[in-house]
Amino acid sequence: MNPKYQTVAEALRAGIQDGRYQKTLPTEQSLCTQFQVSRQTVRQALSLLEAEHLIDRRQGSGSHIRERREASPSQRLSIAVVTTYISDYIFPSILREIESVCSENNSAPLLFATQNQFSNERRILKTLLDMDHLDGVLLEGTKTGLPNPNIPLYHQLMEKGIPLVFMHGNYEQLPHTLSVLDDNYAGGRMLTEYLYRKGHRKISGIFKYDDLQGRQRFSGYMDALQSFDLPVEDKNILWYSTDQKERFLRGGNEDTRAAELLAGCSAVICYNDEIAAMVVSYLNRTGMAIPGDVAVVSFDNSPYSEMSSPRITSLSHMQYNVGREAAELLFCHLRGEACESRLVPWMLVEKESS
Repeated sequence: MNPKYQTVAEALRAGIQDGRYQKTLPTEQSLCTQFQVSRQTVRQALSLLEAEHLIDRRQGSGSHIRERREASPSQRLSIAVVTTYISDYIFPSILREIESVCSENNSAPLLFATQNQFSNERRILKTLLDMDHLDGVLLEGTKTGLPNPNIPLYHQLMEKGIPLVFMHGNYEQLPHTLSVLDDNYAGGRMLTEYLYRKGHRKISGIFKYDDLQGRQRFSGYMDALQSFDLPVEDKNILWYSTDQKERFLRGGNEDTRAAELLAGCSAVICYNDEIAAMVVSYLNRTGMAIPGDVAVVSFDNSPYSEMSSPRITSLSHMQYNVGREAAELLFCHLRGEACESRLVPWMLVEKESS
């Protein structure tokens, strides 16, 4: 049996789609009376409809039904794609799938890259706001683990009725936007549990602190350590930011920082394959055996994991592609269909590094 708020949401959604409700929904008090439910239940239902971009809730003026923007068969849709990078790491495959979905839906993607810098993101968002015609935006947020000064610009896009779909990370300040995210918490747990089953009892970790993915992967790692009653020591956890990526292992003479991180540990979980490849390079350079002395595991199953020697055990999305999932979700919304945010699952691909 569905929760009461879902039943209310379904009834309101049907009323919006068949035209029974025009411009605004009834007041919260009227809906409480109509459905014989509490105000909290009504508010949960309205939050769900807002997350689906069917209504806008405005303090003091109620719930406004959003205008549905339907394109004619010959109309070419304009979709902006904003990612942190374009040619680096996993982004070519993501963009390739986005372009494929756009082509299938008679649209022309416009590509922008922030280089994971707030100043670039701000300039791009202002450009989007100045565009005469924009049907939707696919976004990879900038430094989603930090407070973002550009949130007001995102609100301006939403107020213009332009749907947003976030990839990889979203913002806490925009709780009702659609998103396609990696199941990062589950991934952190999965890698830790895998290493535990392989006999490792002291596992270090390297995580990125300025994006949401790093924080979520760390949370899964930490919870798994605690569930197995394994030791947690700050010196065996290394945090880095986008700007520190190239030098994050260099904290002193002869890779002192890396040596301290791995001291006493038989395994390390890395934020992604690019970082894992750096760790493997350090271990090879210092004569340590992989996985005999230290096992290395990671996320993304990217070309980095294949080019490394030994090849790196890594989590993969297999048949799922975040770019394709996000683009399909955006067009689902543009067609006026009910939409929900998605979590993309991981699957372990075991290789020689573990």
